[in-house]
Amino acid sequence: MQHVQPTLNVQLKMLDDGLEPPAYAHPGDAGADLRTRIDFRLGPGERILVPTGVSLALPHGYVALIHPRSGLATKHGLTIVNAPGTVDAGYRGEIAVTLLNTDSSETLTFKRGDRIAQMVIQRVETAAFELVQDLPDSVRGEGGFGSTGGYGRPA
Repeated sequence: MQHVQPTLNVQLKMLDDGLEPPAYAHPGDAGADLRTRIDFRLGPGERILVPTGVSLALPHGYVALIHPRSGLATKHGLTIVNAPGTVDAGYRGEIAVTLLNTDSSETLTFKRGDRIAQMVIQRVETAAFELVQDLPDSVRGEGGFGSTGGYGRPA
């Protein structure tokens, strides 16, 4: 397997020695898999906060974004309520993921150690908010949801 050189060191603490730490499935993947610390069942329309057994110390200027796993989303309708979840650089507690079963009839069952989400670490900027009376013009202007057509309109 091809090895990709890491571009950032992140301190990671495993809170559960029986779990595998986050890992990238393939070289070049953006997301590292997170696993469930518990067994759980998730009925249609239900949501649950799932502990992962992982805590981080991200460098200032970085964030960990927690995304649904595409296979679970596509095949089973499993998603994350606040996708992407945000883990700030100053947070040192256990990463937990709020999962939602969007399937209307299937109950999902997960065993301890199953992959449930993926974590993408990105650089972020800290903005200095400057109060102004007026904003500069732009091509889009104040156009919001549906302003370019297609949103909520029959085909």
